[in-house]
Amino acid sequence: MFPLNQWYVAGFAWELQDKPLARTLLNQPIVLFRTAGGEIAALEDRCCHRGVPLSCGAIDGAGIRCGYHGLLYAPSGVCIEIPGQLKIPGKAKVNAYTSAVRNQVIWIWFGADADSQPSGPPPEVPAHDDPRYRYKGGIFHYQAPYQLIHDNLLDLSHVGYVHGKTIGGNARAHMEAPTTVTSDGDHVRVVRWMKSSLPPATYSAAWPFKGAIDRWQEIDFKGSHLQIFTGAVDAGAEPLDDPLRGGFHMRGFHGITPETDTTTHYFWTMASSAHPDQPDNAELVYRQTEQTFEEDRVIIEAQYRNMRQFPDAPMVDIHVDAGANRARRVIAMQIAEQA
Repeated sequence: MFPLNQWYVAGFAWELQDKPLARTLLNQPIVLFRTAGGEIAALEDRCCHRGVPLSCGAIDGAGIRCGYHGLLYAPSGVCIEIPGQLKIPGKAKVNAYTSAVRNQVIWIWFGADADSQPSGPPPEVPAHDDPRYRYKGGIFHYQAPYQLIHDNLLDLSHVGYVHGKTIGGNARAHMEAPTTVTSDGDHVRVVRWMKSSLPPATYSAAWPFKGAIDRWQEIDFKGSHLQIFTGAVDAGAEPLDDPLRGGFHMRGFHGITPETDTTTHYFWTMASSAHPDQPDNAELVYRQTEQTFEEDRVIIEAQYRNMRQFPDAPMVDIHVDAGANRARRVIAMQIAEQA
C-alpha cells in the first residue's frame, strides 16, 4: 500500500520532552523518545516480555523502561537490563527504526526489508534555518488516505473556493492561472502564476501591498513530503521567475505520512517573511495557515466519506488534475517496483 525505501516524517523534535510518544506510522505501532543524552530513538512499541506497549513506560537514562516489569531497552532495541535478573536472553530485543533529525523534523527510514539502509540523509527543509523567515507548525490527523492529501496540495485551484477567508482570492483567477507541470524521477513540480490579482486576506494582513499583486505558487512533490513556496510582489515590481525576488514569502513544509490504509498524519510548518513595517506577522500567518489547513481537512474527510458511499462511481479529470495525476503515477510505479 505504501512506497518504501524512503524517509517519512515521524514528528517534530519539540514533541519529544520527558515522556515517550506513541505513533502509528505505515501501519506500524512505534514509540519515539529522546534519551537523557539527547539521542532520538524509534522502536517497535512492544515489550518483548509480555507485549505491553513501551509507550506506557518511561524514559530512563540512555533508554526506555517498560512500565509493566521494568525491562530497559537501548535505542538499538536491545534489552540492556532486567530487574532482579543478571542474565539477559539474546532474544530480548525489539525492532529499531533508523531515525534522524534535520531542521527540527524527525524522520524515520522505512525499508522494504529488515536490512534496508538509508540511501542518503533525510530531506532538508531549508526555510527552518533561514534567517529571513520565522516558522511555526503543527499536526493534523486525517480520517482519509494519504493520496487524497497529495491531490489537494498539488492542485491549488481549489484555494479560491475553500479558503476565501484566508489565502483564497478570486476563484476564477485560481482556476485560470497559467500552470506548468514537470517531473523528474519521483519529483513532480507544479508552478502557477496569478498576475495582477487582488491580495487575499492573509496577504493583506501580513504585508503592506500597494494594490494589485503578482502571485506565485511553486509546489514540489517528493513522495513522502511536499514543499510549497507561495507569495507575491506588488504587480509589475519584480519578475516571478527571479529566484531572488522579494515581497511576501510563505514557505510551507508538508509531511504526509500514512498512519493506516485509511488514516493519515499531516505534519506541517509555515515559514514567512516580514516587512520592516510589519515585523510581527509570524503568529498571524501561523493562525491563518492553521485555519486554512483545517478547512482542507474538513473537505477531504467529507470527500472520502462520499467516495465510500459511491465506491463504483467514476471520477472525471479536468485540467487542474495534471500534477496530482502525475504524483499518483509516481506512487503507483514505486509500489509496483516493490512488488
